[in-house]
Amino acid sequence: MTANPAPPHTPPARIGLGLAAVGRPGYITLGRERDLPAERTVAALRRRTRELLDLAWARGVRYVDTARSYGRAEEFLADWLHSGDDPREDLVVGSKWGYTYTAGWSVDAPVHEVKDHGVATFERQLAETRALLGDRLGLYQIHSVTPGSTALTDTALHRRLADLAAEGVTVGLSTSGPAQGDAIRAALEVTVDGEPLFRSVQATWNPLEPSAGPALAEAHDAGRTVIVKEALANGRLLLPGTPPYAVLEPIARDTGTSCDAVALAAALHQPWADVVLSGAVTTRQLADNLRAADVRLDGDRLARIAALAESPDAYWSHRSRLPWT
Repeated sequence: MTANPAPPHTPPARIGLGLAAVGRPGYITLGRERDLPAERTVAALRRRTRELLDLAWARGVRYVDTARSYGRAEEFLADWLHSGDDPREDLVVGSKWGYTYTAGWSVDAPVHEVKDHGVATFERQLAETRALLGDRLGLYQIHSVTPGSTALTDTALHRRLADLAAEGVTVGLSTSGPAQGDAIRAALEVTVDGEPLFRSVQATWNPLEPSAGPALAEAHDAGRTVIVKEALANGRLLLPGTPPYAVLEPIARDTGTSCDAVALAAALHQPWADVVLSGAVTTRQLADNLRAADVRLDGDRLARIAALAESPDAYWSHRSRLPWT
């Protein structure tokens, strides 16, 4: 993946597809119980993932995001990549390491994933990712870095990541938590042999939690690729009867789109955002999400959306209480 892979307002290449919600039976997106089959078998989610990838590819999406901790998402993606006669060579594949999936294909598991940013976990998970994705791996990110993560200070890990970069894989990181900006700025300072290590940053940004915006602008200005995740706040923006919905629904009606398209468009309107991820779990949702590329928001609408912002601490506290469904 190269820095700034697409200029602003180049639909739909600036929208990527994230597989977090379809690679495993449980996730924290609100409304999944309505959107997925009652029997969330491996075969059922494999089919659903293929349907989403088929539509995304046909509609011009050229970045797919997965992770070791997304259940069998890498496996589902690999199956799709190797199916048919189209090699899909211009698709950029990104994955993440640092969390291990522990739910055993159960929605009710007490612990769904375990975090570790050590070198041993990196080596193990990179081998697992490459066994599935091979040389299609274009971007490998450390999963959910926070300011206190050893991933920001472990020089042995940095050397191994630099070796991976020398093999042609872009090295990046994703962030989470109320201090995303601090983690991003610390990552921008990490170098190996005088060269910046992290060439991409993936962060949560949405109308409820825009606090990473200034740091993401700095990353973009420094030549890093910026990827936005959780642009719909895990479904919180789409709940009828809530303040976010009351703001987004009239804008959606006026623009002839949907609330999800408006929220994604708000992210696309940020000048530093290179790729904004859709986390759709149905083809209808994905089709609606892709319409965000055509939504134009004027200053008044953007201001109304911006007024929805919560404090980072409140947002992340709420997110931590979302149920796995």
